Amino acid sequence: MRGGTKRVLVTGGAGFIGSHLCERLIEQGHEVLCADNYYTGTRENMKTLIPNPNFEVVRHDITFPLFVEVDEIFNLAAPASPVHYQFDPVQTTKTSVIGSINMLGLAKRTKAKVLLSSTSEVYGDPEVHPQPEEYWGNVNPIGPRSCYDEGKRCAETLFFDYRRQYDMPIKVARIFNTYGPRMHPNDGRVVSNFIVQALEGKPITIYGDGAQTRSFCYVDEMVEALLRLMDTPHEVTGPINLGNPNEFTIKQLAELVIELTESKSTIEQRPLPQDDPRQRQPDITKAKKVLNWEPKTSLKEGLAKTIAYFEDYLARHPQQ
Repeated sequence: MRGGTKRVLVTGGAGFIGSHLCERLIEQGHEVLCADNYYTGTRENMKTLIPNPNFEVVRHDITFPLFVEVDEIFNLAAPASPVHYQFDPVQTTKTSVIGSINMLGLAKRTKAKVLLSSTSEVYGDPEVHPQPEEYWGNVNPIGPRSCYDEGKRCAETLFFDYRRQYDMPIKVARIFNTYGPRMHPNDGRVVSNFIVQALEGKPITIYGDGAQTRSFCYVDEMVEALLRLMDTPHEVTGPINLGNPNEFTIKQLAELVIELTESKSTIEQRPLPQDDPRQRQPDITKAKKVLNWEPKTSLKEGLAKTIAYFEDYLARHPQQ
C-alpha cells in the first residue's frame, strides 16, 4: 500500500494500461488527473472513474506544455500498436520526444517523481535472447517502425540526461507485450486481433509462419509492476524490463484463442511485415530482485478474461 494521498498525473490515462492504472491509484486513495487527447484512448475506458470526485480528466496533447501541480507523473501517452503509431509517424515521434521534454519540465518544476513507459521495442529485432536491460538493441533507425522505436529510445535518453543534469527522480519501465480488457479492438495487436477474428468466425491471420515468439503479460500485473517501480528509492532509475518471461509462438497463441472461444475460425498466413521482431522475451531478473515482482497469471487464465471483455464489447458495438 502506497503511503499518503498524492496528486498523480497519468498521461494516456484513457488508454488501455492507463485506465487500469488510474483505477488502482484511485483505489489507493490518491487524487488522479488523467491527461489524454483520445487518439487511442476512450472515455468508455474511464466510465467507472469519471463519477469519482478524486478523478479528473483533461483533454490534452502532451506535445504542448501542461501546467498543473502534481507529486507523481506516469507518462504513458503514446500510441503503442503499429497500426496506430504508423498512421501518423511524425506525431508518434513528437509524442515520445516533445511529450517527454514537457513532462520532464513539469516534473522539474514541481519536484515530482516521473515514470516513463518505455517499451521492449527499444531492443528492435534482438540478436540477444532473452533481452536483458544491458542490451543496446538492434533497431532500424529509418524503417516504418522507427517512429516508435527511436522515439522511445530518445525519450529514455532525455530521462537519463535530466537525471544526470538535475538529479531528478526518474523511473524508466520497458514494457513488453501486455494484454487484457480494454485493448482497442482494431489496434492490430495479436491478442486483440485474434480474439476479435475468432469471435466473429473470421480467419485468424498470422504473419509469416507463426514461429515468431512473444511474451504476454496480463494488464493487472503490469499495473502492479509500474506502481512498485514508482515507489522505489531515488537511486533506482531503471531501465527495468516488465513483462512475462513465458514465451509463446504466434501460432500457439492463435490455436489457444480458437480453443478458448470454441471458434470455427481457420488460420491464414500473410507476409511478414518489415522489421517485425522474430523473438521477444524479457529477462526480468532485475524486476524480481528490485521490485519483488513477477507475473503469475497464466496466458490461458488472462485470455479467458480478455475474451469475456471482447464478447461484451462486440455485443455493444456490433459495427466494429
